[in-house]
Amino acid sequence: MTDLPGDPAELPDSSALEAASPELARALDALGGQLVWRIGKDEASDDVVVRLGFASATPRFAHLPRLRSAGDAELQAALAAKRVVIEWVD
Repeated sequence: MTDLPGDPAELPDSSALEAASPELARALDALGGQLVWRIGKDEASDDVVVRLGFASATPRFAHLPRLRSAGDAELQAALAAKRVVIEWVD
């Protein structure tokens, strides 16, 4: 169960994006500055949950079920097992 598009190893790195389109790189930087996220393991399963939303949605993060902390090894294992869920917080 995953919302990730393909193999993360195939995604371009940031230098490739900047070389492809300086405008795109600036737009992505601007968007990144407006986002907040939380990453952790779901209480009910071993899925890693990535919650993502605009900074204006920050108060709504507090009303969602708690996420357990997850270390780097757990995150890598979840990616390899395709057990990553991405949630958009409005």
